[in-house]
Amino acid sequence: MAPVSPARNQGRSGRLRNAGDESISGFSTATDATAVRTTASEAAPEPASPEAQVLLGEAVGRLRKADPEASAAECPARWQVVGLVLGCVGLAAGLLLAPRLAISILFAAAAVPSLAFLVLRLAALREIGGHNSTLGHLQMGALHADPAALPTYSILVPLYREAAVVPQHLDALDRLIYPTSRLDILLLVEEDDRATQEAIAQCPRGSHVRVAIVPDGQPRTKPRALNYGLALSRGDYVVVYDAEDQPEPDQLLQALAVFSRSDARLGCLQARLNIYNPDASLLTRLFTLEYSALFDGVLPVLQRRGLPIMLGGTSNHFTRAALEAVDGWDPFNVTEDADLGLRLARRGYRVGVLSSTTWEEAPDTFRVWRGQRTRWLKGWMQTYLVHMRRPLRLLSELGFWRFLAVNILTGAGVLSALVHPWTYLVLVADVASGRAFGSEASLLDAFIWWMAGGHLILSYGAAIVLSWSAVAARGRASLGWSGLWLPLYWMAVSFAAYRAVFELVRRPFHWEKTTHSGRKPGHETMP
Repeated sequence: MAPVSPARNQGRSGRLRNAGDESISGFSTATDATAVRTTASEAAPEPASPEAQVLLGEAVGRLRKADPEASAAECPARWQVVGLVLGCVGLAAGLLLAPRLAISILFAAAAVPSLAFLVLRLAALREIGGHNSTLGHLQMGALHADPAALPTYSILVPLYREAAVVPQHLDALDRLIYPTSRLDILLLVEEDDRATQEAIAQCPRGSHVRVAIVPDGQPRTKPRALNYGLALSRGDYVVVYDAEDQPEPDQLLQALAVFSRSDARLGCLQARLNIYNPDASLLTRLFTLEYSALFDGVLPVLQRRGLPIMLGGTSNHFTRAALEAVDGWDPFNVTEDADLGLRLARRGYRVGVLSSTTWEEAPDTFRVWRGQRTRWLKGWMQTYLVHMRRPLRLLSELGFWRFLAVNILTGAGVLSALVHPWTYLVLVADVASGRAFGSEASLLDAFIWWMAGGHLILSYGAAIVLSWSAVAARGRASLGWSGLWLPLYWMAVSFAAYRAVFELVRRPFHWEKTTHSGRKPGHETMP
C-alpha cells in the first residue's frame, strides 16, 4: 500500500471486526476478505512528497502562529529567567548566611503542596474504595445499530524505531470492535525510519489502515508527527495510541457512547492506562503501582472536582472540534499530553476519565526508564513555564481553585522532586550533628526535623496505601509489597528531575526515545 500524501487518500473497507465474526448490536459482520486485512505491498512506503513538506510546515507552525504565548518554542519568558536566577541567588545567600532559617522557610513553603498531595491521595483512595466517578462502561446497544450512521473514528499511531512492536500493535488494532468502513487508521512513520516502514510493509492490513510518511525536520517529536497526522485524518473523533498499546476491544464504542450523551464541552476522554509486563523487573512493578494509583484513583478525583487533567500520552479520545479549537498539539513540548490537557481547560473544555483500559509496556531497565522520566519531567517544566507566562491571564481563564491546582500539580510537583533528596540530607546531617534529639536542639531545629520527617512519613504512607489499594482492585494485590521500595523509586525520580533541568537548558526539544521490547503480552497479565 502506498503512503498517504496530501493529494492521495486511500479507500475504506466495510465490516465490523470481532473475534468470533458474530453480529454485535445489530452490526453486519458479513465475511468480506478484502474488507478485513489485505496483503501488504512488498515495497516499503515511498518518500514523502514536496506537498507533504508544506503540509508539515503548516501543522508544526499552527499553534506558534495562532498563539505564540501558548507554544514552548520560546520558553522560558525573559521575566521567568530573571526570577529563577534571583530565586537561586537568594536561596544560596540564605543558606550561606542563615542556613537553619533558610531551610525552615523552604520546608514551611513546601508544606502547603505536600498537604495538598496528601489530601489528593486520600481522596483517590476513596475513589478506588467504591465511589468511582469515571465515565463508561455503557452498553453498545446505546449506539445506532447501522454502521453507516456511526461517525468516522481516526486513530493516530506515531511510530519511530518501532519495528519490533508493529505486528502486535496491528493485531491489537484489528481486534477493535468498530466497523472498518468507519475507521481511519494512520500509521505515522518518520521518513528516515526504514526499519519500521519495512516492518509495516510485511504485515497484512486493510484499506482502512494508511501509512503516512512524516518528512524529516525539526523538532523531531511525537506531537510534530501527531499534528501532521491530524491534518491528514478525516474522523469526527480522534484517538492516539502508542506503538506498544493494547486497548480493550470495545474502547472506541465506549468512548463514543459517552460523547454521545455529553455536551460539546466534553473535549477529551482519557482511558485508563495500565501495565501488561509488571513482573519483568522491580521497575515495572513500581511503574504498575504508579500507573494504577494515577489512572484509577487520582484522575477520577480531578474529574469529579472539575480540576484540569494533564493527559497521559496515549489513549486520549478527542472530538475533532476540540482539537481544532486549541490548534492541536505543541510540537515543541516533549510532554505534549500534559500541555494539551491544560490548553483544553483554558478554552473551557472538560476532560473525562473513561473506565476502559489500555495496556502498555513499562520500561524494564533503568536506562530506558531514566530517559522516559527525564523527558516527562522536562515537558512538565516546559508546560508550567508556558502557562505561567501570564499568570493573571491563566487565573482569569481557569478561576482561583483550578489555577491553584495547576500550580500544585505541575510547578509544585516538579519542585518536590527536586527538593526531595535535600530532605534526606537535612535529616542525616541533623542526626549526625545531634541537633535532632540533642539537648542543644532549638525550637527551630525541632521544627525542621518534624517538618521534614513528618513529610516523608505521611507522603510515603499515603502513596504506598493508595498504590496497594489500586493494584488490589485490579486483582494484583501481590504487587503491593513492591510499594515498600517507593522511597528508592522517588529518589530515582529526583535524579531524573535534575537531569531534566540540565536537558531543558541544553536541548529543550530533544525527544529521548523509549525503547519497546516487542514481547507480546499474555492475557494472564491483563486482568
